[in-house]
Amino acid sequence: MTQPTPIRRDGTQPRLLDLFSCAGGAGTGYVRAGFDVVGVDIVDRPNYPYRFVRADALEHLSALIASGAIEQYAAVHASPPCQAGCALTVGTNRSMGWGGTHVDLVAPTRVLLEASGLPYVIEQPNGRAEIRKDLTLCGEQFGLGVLRHRNFELGRWSTTRPAHPKHRGRVRGWRHGQFHDGPYVAGGGKPTVPELQAAMGITWTDVREELTEAIPPAYTHWIGTQFLTLEGNAAA
Repeated sequence: MTQPTPIRRDGTQPRLLDLFSCAGGAGTGYVRAGFDVVGVDIVDRPNYPYRFVRADALEHLSALIASGAIEQYAAVHASPPCQAGCALTVGTNRSMGWGGTHVDLVAPTRVLLEASGLPYVIEQPNGRAEIRKDLTLCGEQFGLGVLRHRNFELGRWSTTRPAHPKHRGRVRGWRHGQFHDGPYVAGGGKPTVPELQAAMGITWTDVREELTEAIPPAYTHWIGTQFLTLEGNAAA
């Protein structure tokens, strides 16, 4: 598998903490924008391309705040698990009595991010009422082969919302026994692994679970670039 090429660490890059990092979709975008990224996830992520800490994300963040080590970071990105509020969990699964109990980690994540004193980003998919939708990004904005709408709450900083372009067609696949063609693949389990990799621009992992949960790096590349541009303007 092809690894993404991180920007050279020359000691001048701002460092970003990537909480609930999964395999590095968000982290890769921030690296491409110019950050030195450190990922944190509760399970091993051998495909994560950058420095990685296996830990409970909130416990790790709390320890960094308590020790003062959080000051080494310029910003924090967090993608807490979304199963507690996603449409499938609160809709179909609940009505049919399927699935287990999911803990909502968005609120405690926000509390700690505020306590950190740092600028931050919280990412969630559509269907999450608790998140402030400061940004909504879509694959069509970046010419990707997947729609994968994601909402982002920005803490201690802000930027202009980009326009949401009209979709070029349907998501390709079967619906109610009929096949519909279109320029996008589904974000879940229906496409093949190579289709998901190509659609999202993720080549360093072929683990389906990681691909179906990932943020396309183009999203956080854009967010990170906006943040660093604003920081540069402020410094000037």
